[in-house]
Amino acid sequence: MGECALSNLYSFKEIPAERREYLSLIAEIMDIRKRSDVPLAYVHTYGCQQNVADSEKIKGMLHMAGFDFTETPEDADFILFNTCAIREHAEDRVFGNVGALKNIKRRHPSVTIALCGCMMEQQAVADRIYKSYPFVSLVFGTHSIGKFPQLLYNVLVDGKRIFDRNSDDNTIYEDIPVLRDKTFKGWLPIMYGCDNFCSYCIVPHVRGRERSRDSQAVIDEARSMIEAGYKEITLLGQNVNSYGKGLDEDITFAELLRRIDSIEGDYILRFMTSHPKDCSRELIDTIATSKHISKHLHLPFQSGSSKILKAMNRRYTREQYLNIIRYAKERIPDVSLTSDIIVGFPGETYEDFCETLSLIKEVEFTSLFTFIYSRRPGTPAATMPDVATDAEKGEWFTELLKTQERIAADRCKSMVGSTERVLVEEINEKTGLLSSRTSGNIIVEAPGDPSLIGTFQTAKITEARNWILRGEFI
Repeated sequence: MGECALSNLYSFKEIPAERREYLSLIAEIMDIRKRSDVPLAYVHTYGCQQNVADSEKIKGMLHMAGFDFTETPEDADFILFNTCAIREHAEDRVFGNVGALKNIKRRHPSVTIALCGCMMEQQAVADRIYKSYPFVSLVFGTHSIGKFPQLLYNVLVDGKRIFDRNSDDNTIYEDIPVLRDKTFKGWLPIMYGCDNFCSYCIVPHVRGRERSRDSQAVIDEARSMIEAGYKEITLLGQNVNSYGKGLDEDITFAELLRRIDSIEGDYILRFMTSHPKDCSRELIDTIATSKHISKHLHLPFQSGSSKILKAMNRRYTREQYLNIIRYAKERIPDVSLTSDIIVGFPGETYEDFCETLSLIKEVEFTSLFTFIYSRRPGTPAATMPDVATDAEKGEWFTELLKTQERIAADRCKSMVGSTERVLVEEINEKTGLLSSRTSGNIIVEAPGDPSLIGTFQTAKITEARNWILRGEFI
């Protein structure tokens, strides 16, 4: 099924009259100010899948306001950057790219430039934007998406800059239209915020405390996606394992998964991210007995040292983490395990790092997302003393990558000769092969017709290439 064959605009509830009115007024204004046949919006998203899901809500509202979308900011009447505050490098990229918009604003004075997302919830960032980037007209935080139509309308009418952030509005809006970026793979947020307060993480400070969506709203949205032809649905939350807290109903994340899994259809169900301290045996049992849930568990452990885990405020030990992994391997023999690792956390020694290496070797992860620690102002870890130099951290990081590369290569080799059910996703422009993904989230490349994109196929694995597999469709 081709991408154009599916509708990717979704609205769970009737759009409130006030929001509709603002969107209609924006459409009238942009009909006059547009530079082409229709007003064009350029929306660029940085960071995690939750940011992608937020951008899809904003695009849904822009679509209802008459906007079409462009991949070129030069052509846009409205430019939006949805920003990420997780790492310093991400922030630097945003500032650099925002600075480049100055020339576009000079050439096209009517263009409206806006910034939103996690970065905008930080006072120092907002102050810098206000003083150094006067061509940015609208800044709003993670809690202000529901007010976006009103904010944009006011900017367009008054011509004054608006900064709307640090809102205490923890409302979950089920009445915002969603325009998904893809038509066979979709993100489905089930909760927002985080209560964990890991000592290195800025997320609870910029996204607020945990709020779970009503289970029936989630199930109805999942059903609508399945009926529309979506083949892969990924449930999102900063910690999906704590889903249900604060709701009137007594429901766990595992129970939510079981209810979605019971929906008839040909699809695969994924989720992220899981926190080890809340990863229950019930969840693992649910995956093991499901029809649609992928046999892939992304469970970030961050460090193999219990000492460092305590300093990170992760609230589990090395042994507790390994007990979860052992149970998962027992109940799901073909489970694919992935994780996140921070190298060079304040106070980490080489002996601590070696504990991380030994854990990697014991678990044999399919793949890892690895990062050298990035100090984030406003977090407890930012003031912790360090014992390792940047050069030492770089050496450890290289050692970690080499270790994981050997493990991944051996795992891929063991799959040669097997057959795997895969979802075909895209064409690899470099190889000309179709790129697909297994239930365990491993990439398989194979020759085939582009018409297969968006469909499930059976692939026979013929070759292992370190991180990916090569094969042929049966």
